[in-house]
Amino acid sequence: VQLQASGGGLVQPGGSLRLSCAASGSVFMIGDMGWYRQAPGKQRELVATITSGDSTIYADSANGRATISRDDAKNTVYLQMNSLKPEDTAAYFCYADRRDGHRRYWGQGTQVTVSS
Repeated sequence: VQLQASGGGLVQPGGSLRLSCAASGSVFMIGDMGWYRQAPGKQRELVATITSGDSTIYADSANGRATISRDDAKNTVYLQMNSLKPEDTAAYFCYADRRDGHRRYWGQGTQVTVSS
């Protein structure tokens, strides 16, 4: 499974972005998908998860401002982020878990910078 993330960029505080992550390869193996982020000097942290059954989990920092969704026909997971804050600045990494839970695949990361 290969994951290609896109959609990052520079946005002003209060703005919005939609990140996309397209999976290719053995996509039939994919179960849960989601997004982590990592700011400079900080540990990677979970932003949101969406299960194969479309249940969602959000980190407290993103809850209410982020919406995760997936389009299985396109093998793509999305992260819509609104009301962005400077503290949301980070590299955002998508992931996909194999259905048996024995492996996690990572995308290459897409940079989000929130600044005026």
